[in-house]
Amino acid sequence: MDYNILLELAIILLSTKALGIVMRKLGLPQVVGALIAGLVVGPCLIGAVHPSGTISILAEIGVIMIMFSAGLESNLKEIKLTGKAAFIVASLGVVVPLSLGFLLAALFGGGFAGADQLKILQYVFVGIIMTATSVTITVETLREMGKLKTEAGTIILSAAIIDDVIGIILLSVIMGINNPDVQPLLVIGKNVLFFVLAIGVGIGLHFLFKWLSKRYPHHRRVPIFAFVACLLYAYCGEHFFGVADITGAYIAGILFSGISVSDYIDQKIDVNAYMIFAPVFFANIGLRADFSAISLDMLWFTLAFVAVAVLSKFAGCYGASRLLKNDRQSSLIIGFGMIARGEVALIVTQRGIDSGLVPSSYLVVAMSLVIVSSLLAPIILRLLYKKEKHPFDANIQPPTTQKIL
Repeated sequence: MDYNILLELAIILLSTKALGIVMRKLGLPQVVGALIAGLVVGPCLIGAVHPSGTISILAEIGVIMIMFSAGLESNLKEIKLTGKAAFIVASLGVVVPLSLGFLLAALFGGGFAGADQLKILQYVFVGIIMTATSVTITVETLREMGKLKTEAGTIILSAAIIDDVIGIILLSVIMGINNPDVQPLLVIGKNVLFFVLAIGVGIGLHFLFKWLSKRYPHHRRVPIFAFVACLLYAYCGEHFFGVADITGAYIAGILFSGISVSDYIDQKIDVNAYMIFAPVFFANIGLRADFSAISLDMLWFTLAFVAVAVLSKFAGCYGASRLLKNDRQSSLIIGFGMIARGEVALIVTQRGIDSGLVPSSYLVVAMSLVIVSSLLAPIILRLLYKKEKHPFDANIQPPTTQKIL
């Protein structure tokens, strides 16, 4: 055994927590601190920690836990209350960034003349990175202002859940098509089959865990069995259907979200993720950031990427809200509330790098988007609510969220 891993883990946990606390004091998500910690202790700066196989394995478990927990927190009953509005906001919030991201990548990547399938998939993948919304910072901002239980807050949270699902499905399809041994129609068919079987088996598991929760309320065996199911969903999705393991974990979480002990399961998963796996995952992203590949052209692309990602998400969600006949003020709140990006964008980028769709330098691009959007969202929301004259209806209870770090 290489005992250096013990020292590296100690450095990662200490640095991620310390910088996470600093970020929280500054009103930013703690995940930003974890990313910066990875950059600081990684090879690009002080070199105290180097990416290794063990760290990568722990990071992989961490991302599965994060996505499982995200699924557990998806309150399907609350989504139904604003289902139509949230779906329209989420759909346009995916279509517009996906389309503009695709065109931006083509502009910087040499256009369509002579582009092969891999090149086109790379263009699409850049758009997919832009689609996912992470509203942790938005939730904290709305809670501080007492606006979390408003109609706008519920639409933002529900739409974020929906567009994450859409983004993860797109990720699975693109990664499957990227496999040269697989036909695109076969990939789509296997994805559909996975979801059909996952839901079918999940219904049975849902009732089984309802029975377990009544027979063994708040026993540790229940979250252990639930996490076993999560791991099996992640494995089967990746191994048999070509669906990303994080998709399997997310679907497993959604299937358990409606049972009485889902909060208890989430708490137990969160403790383990909080202690080691989630910090290692986010720090590992910083560790793997490749600044050596950042050229002047890449710098211009990063600036354009961040600008297009923020403006396209706002335009799509604001436009959807206006189509729903919401007033300008509420539409601005929904539009800017959806611009924040976080862990899902980073997860998607890492998957693209692992599969060879994009170079490792794209981690820096995605991290730039996370940091900029996390700064903009709370500032703009506070300014908008100061100007608000007619508050939203506060009778709708939004889905719950968690702190990753």
